[in-house]
Amino acid sequence: MTDTFDKGNAAFIAKRYSSERRFRAYGAAALAISVLFLVYLIADIGIRAWPSFFEHRAVLEVNLDASKIPAGNVQTGDFEGVVRTAFRGGFPGITARSDLKSLTSLLSAGAADDLRQQTVANPASIGTTVKAGVLLADDADLYLKGMLTDTVKTPGKTNLQLAQSGDEFILTGDLSQLAAGQIVRANGGALRIASIEAGLARAEAVMPPVTLNTLAPGTWDILSFSHAEADRRIDDRQVVWLESLRDKGAIEKHFAWRFFTNGDSREPELAGLRGAIAGSLLTLIVTLSLSVPLGIAAAVYLEEFAPKNKWTEIIEVNINNLAAVPSIIFGLLGLAVFINFMGLPRSAPLVGGLVLALLVLPTIIIASRAAMKAVPPSIKEAALGVGASHQQAVFHHVLPLAVPGILTGTILGVARALGETAPLLMIGMVAFIVDVPKGFTEAATVLPVQIFLWSDLPEVAFQSRTAAAIIVLLGILFCLNAVAIYMRKRFERRW
Repeated sequence: MTDTFDKGNAAFIAKRYSSERRFRAYGAAALAISVLFLVYLIADIGIRAWPSFFEHRAVLEVNLDASKIPAGNVQTGDFEGVVRTAFRGGFPGITARSDLKSLTSLLSAGAADDLRQQTVANPASIGTTVKAGVLLADDADLYLKGMLTDTVKTPGKTNLQLAQSGDEFILTGDLSQLAAGQIVRANGGALRIASIEAGLARAEAVMPPVTLNTLAPGTWDILSFSHAEADRRIDDRQVVWLESLRDKGAIEKHFAWRFFTNGDSREPELAGLRGAIAGSLLTLIVTLSLSVPLGIAAAVYLEEFAPKNKWTEIIEVNINNLAAVPSIIFGLLGLAVFINFMGLPRSAPLVGGLVLALLVLPTIIIASRAAMKAVPPSIKEAALGVGASHQQAVFHHVLPLAVPGILTGTILGVARALGETAPLLMIGMVAFIVDVPKGFTEAATVLPVQIFLWSDLPEVAFQSRTAAAIIVLLGILFCLNAVAIYMRKRFERRW
C-alpha cells in the first residue's frame, strides 16, 4: 500500500514539474516571438526611414551676378534664376524648351535657399563665382539613392561604327554587348537601343551625340535599368543627365539637417519636423501644467482626505471608467466645449493641451493613488504617533515616498498623450502648417498628426519621410520611458 502511494505521489510530482516546465517554455516562446516581431517592425521602419536622413546636392559653379543680386538687399536677389543658369550651363547641348524644362525639374523648388543664406552671410561674394551645392528634387534624389531603378554601367569592350539616318542612329560592328532598351553613351550623347536586327542596331537619341565616328573600346558605355522608363518617375534623359553629373563628381551626399530644421512642405525634399516638434512641445507644456497638479491633488484628496461614502465611490468608478474611454471621445468633448462653446482657436496647442490633459488626467490620478497605497502604513502611523497632524503626515512623509510611482505614472501618461492622434484631429490640428508655432494660440500640428498627413500623400518620397518621422517619435517615446525608469530608480526607497 505504501509503495503504491509513493509511486502515485512521485508520478503526480513528476507530472506537475513537467507541466511547470511546459508553462515556462510556452512563456519563453511567447516572449521570443514578441521580441522577434518587435525587432522586425523596428528594422522595417528603420530601413524605410534611412533614405530620409540623407540628401543629394548638385555642386555648381555659380556666378553671383550683381545685376540680379543687389548688394543693398541681398534677400530679394534672383537666386533661383542664378542657380538655373548655372545648372543649365553644365549641359550646353540642351537648347529645346521642353528639354530645358525637364532638366530644370531635377532641381528642388528650394534649391536656391542655401545659396541665399550663404550670400546673406557673406555679401562680399556678390559679383564673384562661387562653388555651391544646390538641393535636387525628390525624384532625382530618390534615383540617386537607388529607390526608383537599379542602374548598371557596363564599359564598352568592342568597336562600333556610329552613323545617322534622318532622326535615327545606326550602330554596326560587334553588337554582342547590346540589347534593346539599353542606353549607349558616347561622344557626349546618349542613344536608346530600339531594335537589333541583321547586324545593325537602330537607336533613338536621348541626347544627340556631338560627333559621329568609330567608337573604340573604353570610349563608350552602356546603361541598363531594372525598371523600364514607363515604370519610373524619372525618364531616360534625366537619368543620363544625373549620371553625367555623377561621373563629373558634381553630386554630393549630405546628412539632411533640414529634416529637423524645416517646417512642413508640399515638396518632400524640403519637408521637415521642426514645426511638428515645436507644436508637440507646446501642447505637452499645457498638458503637464494642467494634468499633473490636478491629478496629484485629486489623488491625495481621494486617498487621504475624502469621506468614504457613495459619492466618492461614484467619483472613483467614473475615474476608472474615464481611463478606458476611447481617446476620440475626448476630441469630441474638446471640439464641443473648448472650440464651439468657449471660442478658443482651432488647431492651437492650447486647445490640444487641454484635450490631452483631460485624456491623461484619469491615468495620473490612478497611478498616484496606487503609489500612495504602496507606501507602508507604518510610516504614516509613526508620524502621527510623534504628534504630526494628518496633513503633515501625508505631505511630509507619505507623498514624498510616493514620488517614484507618481513620476512614473505621470511620464507614461504624457508618453501616451504624445502618441495620440484621434482627439487632435477632431480639434483641427490636421491643418497643413508651414510656419513653426511660437505661441500657445498659433496654428500648429504635432508629430503623430504630421505622420498621419504624410502617410496620405501620393509622392513616393513621403513614404520614407513618414517612416523617418515614426522613428523620431519612437525615439522621443523611448527617451520618456527611460526618464521614467531613471526617476523610479533615483527616488526609490526600500522598506
